[in-house]
Amino acid sequence: MEALAVILSAVAAIAAVVVLVVAVRLARRVESLPGEVAGDREAHHRAILTDLASGLASSSDRIASRQSEEGDRLRRAVGDELARNREQLQAFERALQEKVDQRLSEIGGKVSERLDEGFKRTNETFLSVMTRLQTIDDAQKKIETLTGSVVSLQNLLGSKSSRGALGERQLEDIVKNVLPEAAYEFQYTFQTAKNVRADCVLKLPEPTGLIAVDSKFPLENYERMMSDGADRVAPGVFKADVRRHVDDIADKYIIPGETGEGAVMFVPAESVFAEIHAHHRDLVEYAGQRRVWIVSPTTMMAVLNTARAVLKDVETRKQIHIIKDELGKLGKDFGRFDERMRKLADHIRQAHEDAGQVQISSRKISERFAAIERAELPGEEVPPVAQEPGPPQLSVVPKPD
Repeated sequence: MEALAVILSAVAAIAAVVVLVVAVRLARRVESLPGEVAGDREAHHRAILTDLASGLASSSDRIASRQSEEGDRLRRAVGDELARNREQLQAFERALQEKVDQRLSEIGGKVSERLDEGFKRTNETFLSVMTRLQTIDDAQKKIETLTGSVVSLQNLLGSKSSRGALGERQLEDIVKNVLPEAAYEFQYTFQTAKNVRADCVLKLPEPTGLIAVDSKFPLENYERMMSDGADRVAPGVFKADVRRHVDDIADKYIIPGETGEGAVMFVPAESVFAEIHAHHRDLVEYAGQRRVWIVSPTTMMAVLNTARAVLKDVETRKQIHIIKDELGKLGKDFGRFDERMRKLADHIRQAHEDAGQVQISSRKISERFAAIERAELPGEEVPPVAQEPGPPQLSVVPKPD
């Protein structure tokens, strides 16, 4: 477009020159008209008109020729400019196509990657589902096996001795998980009462002493009371069994001079414990009168945690003098620490002040160098440099004892 503007400017300039030439010739002819008119006005007038016509014709021819040349140049310039624009457009189209192809290739790669990842996750999910289905199948087989085991367990619990062994095992696991080994003993035989052996005794500090725990709770009539069969019994039969069991524990395991003033009746089932406390409060009150504490596995854990706290408190009191000595030593160490911390704070404060003095000296030296660079030394009196303080003297901290 710039070349087109140049060409148009050239054409306009040429046209202006041609018009100027024609105007000059006409002016000269007009100036010579009065003299010629005096001789032969008509002939001279015709000659002037003839010359003017021929001049105009020649000027028109030159202008037409110039316009044709300039038109050709303009067409050539416009053609060249269009060719260049066409080439640039084609180059831009090629670059754009390359960018689009590259972007499409990248998008295709991303899509393929996402599809591969999706297929991989789908495959993993399918494998996980198959694994879980296999686990469910295995669990189903185990449930079928467990059903047969439950039947065997019911047969096992039908025996009084088997139920007693199961309660003893449950009690043993609970006690071992809570108390230290020195705080209990299983199958303990009393010294004053011959042939009397408790399932477990808790060895607590005085004045509590030994506390016997019995785990042989009668479950036969409880199961009959809760069943719907023909052998169902009234709640009074179950209450009578529990009352007799409370009496047996109180008579056998509360021994004056050897045990504490109470004993523990361990009920190995939470449902039985809840039944007694919810519907047979008179049994709980009676057991309290006989100083027999009825506990379930959950409440037994609470009792044992309380016993462990008591044992810990006793051991703490035994070691109280050691704790006092250690606290005294700790107080002395802290006093020395406080004194050394104060000394360290003094050193840090002194170091801070020394750093401030060094900074002042550094600023003075920098100002002096700046004055030297500005050539301000001639005729000026150099101020004396203040004597810098020496390094801080750190006191020797005594070694810890």
